[in-house]
Amino acid sequence: MKYTDLDLNGKSILITGGAGFIGSNVAFHIQENYPRARIVIFDAFVLGHFKNLQGFKGEVIAGDITDPDAMQRLKAQKFDYIFHQAAISDTTVMDQKKMVEANTNAFGDILDMAVEMGSDVVYASSAGTYGNSAAPNSIGSGEEPENVYGFSKLMMDNLAARYIKYHPNIKIVGLRYFNVYGPREFYKGTTASMILQLGLKLLRGDAPKLFKWGEQKRDFVYIEDVVQANIKALTSTKSGVYNVGGGVARQFNELFGALTTAIGVEKQIEYIDNPFKFFQNHTEADISLTREHLGYEPRFSLEEGINTYASEIKAIAKREYGV
Repeated sequence: MKYTDLDLNGKSILITGGAGFIGSNVAFHIQENYPRARIVIFDAFVLGHFKNLQGFKGEVIAGDITDPDAMQRLKAQKFDYIFHQAAISDTTVMDQKKMVEANTNAFGDILDMAVEMGSDVVYASSAGTYGNSAAPNSIGSGEEPENVYGFSKLMMDNLAARYIKYHPNIKIVGLRYFNVYGPREFYKGTTASMILQLGLKLLRGDAPKLFKWGEQKRDFVYIEDVVQANIKALTSTKSGVYNVGGGVARQFNELFGALTTAIGVEKQIEYIDNPFKFFQNHTEADISLTREHLGYEPRFSLEEGINTYASEIKAIAKREYGV
């Protein structure tokens, strides 16, 4: 379905990180709904994977956003819209310099390019900017990241605010994703959602494990709602940063119950100690501004999203593990 009246046919669109989870889903949405759009995917193919792009009819450029030569290939072209999804998204990476270079500094280069081209930009921020501050999480409040990933994303938002102030001729919208899950996330490996990881464990017959006692709460958002937010951001009434979640916090125990029902496998949870020094115990997106300025409205509850995703989880289990 189309999420906006904006016609992207005939437009030139760049998606950085387009072979990854969210980027590839955005690419296919545009391809299916706007067949005459020119879509260019730029990806380093680290967490992104060519299999996410099977059936893609646009252009693919391999490159790293921190490589000036690779970026020069992009600057030689002209884009109407840029979806910037490329980043180091593994929150366990502790190399602070590498994280800030890839996420924050490279974003500055993307914004400079957008200013030169007159391109509107939609970019991936993160709920990691809130750290463990009290939920519900609201833009401009409790922005206290606990790891360098969250810090790098908050610095992206600060950078975007400066460009919004001095370059009002282009639209810049940041989307703080909460816990996203759905098709095309398998190649994220250990950073894939708990929904996929637990589902595959159940289907393989492995013991599913949760940190004691599974009462931690997260705002889970299905990939189709994230695509919706990205597309609607193009017609946002106001540049800025917006939360993208379901607007509801759910326990991991509830997730597990919905998952076992959806895939038809019952198994006892094994509760284990949490080995991480930092762990977000409660995230919940305040999406009031997202509703107001993007016209965003979540379409999938946790149960609806898992039920929709269940057939894909089963297909992955059969393809990868023969179960």
